[in-house]
Amino acid sequence: MELDFKEIITVGMVLFAVIDIVGTIPIVVDLRTKHGHIESEKASLVAGIIMIVFLFIGEEFLNLIGIDVHSFAVAGSFVLFFLALEMILGIRIYRDGEASSASIVPIAFPLIAGAGTMTTLLSLKAQYQTINIVIAIVFNIIIVYIVLKSSAKIEKMLGKNGLGVIRKAFGVVLLAIAVKLFAANVKGLFA
Repeated sequence: MELDFKEIITVGMVLFAVIDIVGTIPIVVDLRTKHGHIESEKASLVAGIIMIVFLFIGEEFLNLIGIDVHSFAVAGSFVLFFLALEMILGIRIYRDGEASSASIVPIAFPLIAGAGTMTTLLSLKAQYQTINIVIAIVFNIIIVYIVLKSSAKIEKMLGKNGLGVIRKAFGVVLLAIAVKLFAANVKGLFA
């Protein structure tokens, strides 16, 4: 185990792109509107724990319950697909009458630590030192926390119309990510 600053930056940038916390701002704001409150600390901490635990035992856990990485990614693509439809069409598919906040589901999982992030972690583990991946995860979780904490300010800055446009635009991007994740992994189901 050796620290490598270049590896940390590379892994950090890959995770930042996959987590896409900036792209999820419209979803976060939408969830805050529906639930009234998002516990940024709780969501960030849980997402970080999920990612670090999955880094160490993810593949073994999936194998233990008889699920391969491709099936996991395809399932994740469906979750992203429905979230994207909600954003684009302005409909509500996910209903959770019990939740007083949206901190764990769907923010910590699957938005931050979702199937895309999990499959990325498994592929990064094959190429990079684990300690560097853990440090990159921690840096990303700090960024996630800052963005979640600032979502109200960002909402005020953009206004309702600006947010609506961004929500629909990122909905299309999220839909494309879902389709790409599905297409990249569906072949693996039949291999």
